Amino acid sequence: MDPVVSPQVTAELTQILSNLVLGDNDIRANAEKAVNDRLAQTPQLYLLALTQFATSADTEVMRSFSFVLLRRLLFRSSDQRLPLYDHLSADTLSTIERLLLRSLLNESSAVVKRRAVDTVADLANNSMSRGRPWHALQQQAFSMAQSEDPSNRESAYRVFAGSPNLIIDLQPQTVLAILEKGLQDPQSVEIRHAALRASVAFLSASDIAQQAQALPLLYPMLNTLPYLPHAHLPSFLSTLTPLASSNPSLFESHLPALLKFLPGLILPSADSGPTPTVSRPHPDGEPSFSFPPPGNSDPKGKAAAVEDEDEETKEVRQAALEFMVSLSEARPSMVRRVDGWVAAVVRGCLEGMGELSEDDMDIWLEADPAEDPTDDSYPHVYEQALDRISIALGGKAVLPPAFQYIPGMLVNHDWRLRHAGLMAIAAIAEGTNKVMQKELGKVVELVTPMFADPHPRVRYAACQCIGQLCTDLEEVIQAEYHQQLLNALIHTLEAEEPRVHAHAAAALINFCEGVERDTLLPYLDPIVERLLKLLNPGQPGKTPKRYVQEQAITTLAMVADASEATFAKHYASIMPLLLNVLQNANGPEYGKLRMKAMECAGLIAIAVGRDVFRPDANAFIELLMRVQNTSSEAEDAMLGHYLIATWAKVCQALGPEFEPYLPVVMPPLLTAAAAKADLSVYDEDEAPEEKEGWETLSMDGRQVGIKTSAIEEKCQAFETLVIYCSTLGSRFAPYLSQSLELVLPSLGFFFHDGVREASALLIPMLLSCGKTSGTLTPRMVSASFSQVIHFTNLETDPTFLSSLYKCFNDSLRVVTPQGSNALNVLGQEVYDAMIEATKRQLQSIADRRKARSSKPTSEVAEDREDLMLVEEMEDFALDDMAKTVTLLDPANSAANPLTIAISSVRELGLHLEQWDSEDEGGLDG
Repeated sequence: MDPVVSPQVTAELTQILSNLVLGDNDIRANAEKAVNDRLAQTPQLYLLALTQFATSADTEVMRSFSFVLLRRLLFRSSDQRLPLYDHLSADTLSTIERLLLRSLLNESSAVVKRRAVDTVADLANNSMSRGRPWHALQQQAFSMAQSEDPSNRESAYRVFAGSPNLIIDLQPQTVLAILEKGLQDPQSVEIRHAALRASVAFLSASDIAQQAQALPLLYPMLNTLPYLPHAHLPSFLSTLTPLASSNPSLFESHLPALLKFLPGLILPSADSGPTPTVSRPHPDGEPSFSFPPPGNSDPKGKAAAVEDEDEETKEVRQAALEFMVSLSEARPSMVRRVDGWVAAVVRGCLEGMGELSEDDMDIWLEADPAEDPTDDSYPHVYEQALDRISIALGGKAVLPPAFQYIPGMLVNHDWRLRHAGLMAIAAIAEGTNKVMQKELGKVVELVTPMFADPHPRVRYAACQCIGQLCTDLEEVIQAEYHQQLLNALIHTLEAEEPRVHAHAAAALINFCEGVERDTLLPYLDPIVERLLKLLNPGQPGKTPKRYVQEQAITTLAMVADASEATFAKHYASIMPLLLNVLQNANGPEYGKLRMKAMECAGLIAIAVGRDVFRPDANAFIELLMRVQNTSSEAEDAMLGHYLIATWAKVCQALGPEFEPYLPVVMPPLLTAAAAKADLSVYDEDEAPEEKEGWETLSMDGRQVGIKTSAIEEKCQAFETLVIYCSTLGSRFAPYLSQSLELVLPSLGFFFHDGVREASALLIPMLLSCGKTSGTLTPRMVSASFSQVIHFTNLETDPTFLSSLYKCFNDSLRVVTPQGSNALNVLGQEVYDAMIEATKRQLQSIADRRKARSSKPTSEVAEDREDLMLVEEMEDFALDDMAKTVTLLDPANSAANPLTIAISSVRELGLHLEQWDSEDEGGLDG
């Protein structure tokens, strides 16, 4: 093909691109500026030159780089301007397309060809979205799919995968024939994988009618799996997994066949079923199941061979497990009906959880839990899969197969399987809690003897198991089994191993979070006595590990919080130790210990009350001020969080006596509350950076990185303002105006629900503060109600909608004198605006409820728990709307048309609480 740009332009562009790939920052920056300048002046010329260079450069590196750059530049937009693509003439676009098709057909390098495919697919998608179909590409891709050259066949299917719109509107038989041909390619696994990706993209982009016609495609897609070398199975399964998540019903008729194939991947030692064999003697003399089943020459079973399992087998197992779990999460009712599916997944998870390395034991014992090098080899993926499957399928489905194995695991001679059995109970507790409650006595009987196990990691797992049960069966397990649990945990606080006694202290926190005060009090003295020993052993030459001290302090704080005023008798033993830590633990290595001591002292102050705390209050506050003024830059972020929280606790403990310290605490608090969301927006072809303290979300089709650590600090600041304002009342008046300026716009802080909820709570409190202090102005009242109504109009989340109405109602009660008319207080404009907002919200809720009512019964049953929660939140919002109508029209609220409308919308609900639950029954159900 003849050159499409002059040799001079080509030479100049070659030099610029060569500079772009250099490591020198200055040279690269100048090259980037040169590219931008040329594109600003003559975009068509230089995009043509770049396309030509991508197809003809001498080196693979430069051709590959040019394709990546071309793809980015064509659709880059900035400063509200259209992408460069939209400035190109039809002739230029045709030339670019012609060059790209030529490269797609003739490029010899596999790496470059894949870059060309990416660029071609991107161009095709963007062109079609603008009403410019690329017929030549469609024809060439079909031709390449029939080519004798394997690389061309692979590229064709990669194009279909990247741009399924090329085939979405063709005759189904034509599409199925070309895809099936690729799926059965006899020459190349890569072609079969590309065809599988194209098939997944086609089915994902199809509507329901097209999917129904394309159902026969599933068989050749799944039939690619049994004949693959193991090395390729993970990539094929990973390609199928998103389709299983988004369109699970496509797989329904194939589940029996999948069940014959997949368990053999996640259970390499799988046989026809568990064989009862006596292993370690059962305490009651009954035989138990050996797990995993026999069939392995290693007497310790599969777990002992974990070091010998190659990475390839591990990847296959995990990919197969992920596929089965994802499909189960997507359509629980479908997989429940397939006999053996849940049992296979559960057993696969249990086997994997037992695969710990014996060689890591000494390292594990000595490691700080926060920096444990053995954590990288821990089988988290199996534990998380068991947790996910139990949440998806519920207790009735998961508990029976799990407890077919767990009792035998707990009495196995191999400590790794005893450990896995305990961790399995912890993993399934959340998802199966409704059914597990009915069998809780049996579960406690299984777990508590494990606290006497000779192996430290098993005792550690027992602590983990009880701690998780206390969270997932909160209040129930504490009320009924406190004696068994606390006796076991208190005894384990004296364990020889720091990892074990620290974890027992951590489990006590979970216990205390759901325990009644009177239940805890009989155990208070032995708990505090042992925690103090962990904090300060008092034995010459015995220095506790720092993480143990940190954990002991944290647990003491929770015990104090749970035992309330009764903790006062231990105050004199503990507070001096905490003050000593703050006074003397000055090195950076003690930073976390200082923070934990601050937090603990604050919670103890609240628990014992201001009269007990008052003698130490000044000393503690002076230490806090010193920490605030002298903290190092390295610990500022975390320290700021603890300082804000501790100042709030001191305020709660001292009440009105805290007022003199507001000038100290408010400036940094207001700074934290005023923080903006720190965002990074990524282009479509940019991979989001993985940065600590950041989270990536998808918003409006783009990837957005959000600095969650800063947003969490902002939320904490708002929650602290709630504490200060509610505790100090009119004494908070000097900060009323500044606080309102921050709070009102934050009703729309959509990056964090906690900020919005705290703002809704604060507004009536601040108005009350202004009223009682005499500093409330009409402008503050008007601004507050106007903002609440503004965000009420915009809100779609029923939970926060309820909060907005409650905020409006509470604010109205504050500013409306007894016996006065709300209309006179609000003014006609604000009054009418709230009425109109309520009408719109009622219509919106009614529309959503009607849409749910039209869903098939099976779909409603599938999503029953989620729909119940949504409707419950909507009912709360309707209740608060009704209260608003009563406040606005007290004399005529019963007959008000809005009251009648609210009642009618309520009746549109599905009333799912009357439906039978899927999860009734016990372990034998």
